Amino acid sequence: MNKTNRVKPLFTLLVGVFGIAVTACAAVNEQEAAQLGKELTPVGAERAGNKDGTIPKWEGGLPKGKHKLGDARVDPFAAEKPLYSIDASNVDKYKDKLSAGQIELIKTRKGYRMDIYPTHRSCGYPESVYGQTRINATTAKLTGDGKDNLAQAVGGGFPFAIPKNGAEAVWNHRLRWQGEGRFEYYQTNFINPDGSFYGLAQDQVVMTPFASAKAKSIEDVGGFQMKLLNLATAPASRTGEIILAHYFLSKSNDAWMYFPGQRRVRRLPAFEYDNPIPGYENLETADQYPMFAGALDRYDWKLVGKQEMYVPYNSFKFVAKRKLSEVFEGMYPKRDLMRYELHRVWKVEATVKQGMRHMFAKRTFYIDEDTWMLLAADQYDAQGKLWRVMEGSLYPAVELGACVSQEFMSWDLTVNRYMAENATQESKPTDWLAGQEGRIDAKRFESDELRRAGDR
Repeated sequence: MNKTNRVKPLFTLLVGVFGIAVTACAAVNEQEAAQLGKELTPVGAERAGNKDGTIPKWEGGLPKGKHKLGDARVDPFAAEKPLYSIDASNVDKYKDKLSAGQIELIKTRKGYRMDIYPTHRSCGYPESVYGQTRINATTAKLTGDGKDNLAQAVGGGFPFAIPKNGAEAVWNHRLRWQGEGRFEYYQTNFINPDGSFYGLAQDQVVMTPFASAKAKSIEDVGGFQMKLLNLATAPASRTGEIILAHYFLSKSNDAWMYFPGQRRVRRLPAFEYDNPIPGYENLETADQYPMFAGALDRYDWKLVGKQEMYVPYNSFKFVAKRKLSEVFEGMYPKRDLMRYELHRVWKVEATVKQGMRHMFAKRTFYIDEDTWMLLAADQYDAQGKLWRVMEGSLYPAVELGACVSQEFMSWDLTVNRYMAENATQESKPTDWLAGQEGRIDAKRFESDELRRAGDR
């Protein structure tokens, strides 16, 4: 590993014993927390750029601004051209800044390339998020029972801006701030080896109670992290199916499904770990959505360190409105639409605990330092063979004053297929302010509402 990938001295100071996955039951002290907003950004990233200037200093991100729902998003970097491209002819030159999954896609998918653009640290957050994150720095805790559930934190901020282990870093991803709720409209596309695909169109309401700064404790929101209500709108054979899911901060998820043909609501036996999502052709497990939202108790989580890596960033072109057939061509999205930048990421390795089981025996996560969003993930089978490769997206939603992520891809290397999840390009725009502005009815997320929703 070259010097750009080594653990930074600051990081070594923050984590203490480097490379050892230990469950943290206590937050950092006041001296460490005082670095937030100074040497560190208010959410824990290194404020400074890198030595060679390819990663700039963080200056606060793009400012919050007005955006009318339905208008095209303004891409402030639209005029930029790629600095260079990485493909099969030169991938070895850049391998120290690529994940194993990225290298595999480049080497095995003909024509696959990564266009590298100038780096822009365009992501910031509202002051309320910074304030709540600062409170959490000295108060947030995980359980000490080996399950790595969230034991204590305030809402509306990141719980572990200065993580001491991999589980804390992953909780930052789980609680990444994207507002208090949204209406979103998208299609999940299941792509075949010949490039043809079939889509499942869905309307979804997402409510994130713990994203509110009014949540002074986990108990204030009834232990909920997120609630989602998902309605299938196409094809005709799936229209009317509804999934209601409750994600909790300290216990197993709950989920129900409404079957319009039977006019019945059934509680799903399990909606976490490696249980397949119903109707997703065994291409996605419950804890792969979105990127990762599962319980942590079946893995040992190791915080490997920080490294510089090419990741999807400022994905305005990719998420812009256009026909899905213009986005998904062959065995990967159209390369001209994809933008990659060099950013610092946290690398986390998850290994199944002795006595536990999961179809992915090992997982490697790459989490952006400025947003705590999981932008790349590699999943391995029990023989150590790379199985599924995942890639996210990210762009600033100026009306929210924060970066958001919806679209992500997951390649299953064993069946030579991939899935493009949460594809919004051909759908109505996402209403990122629906939660803050009171357009979401909390009563819709109760199981006894499912049949009434199906009858409407």
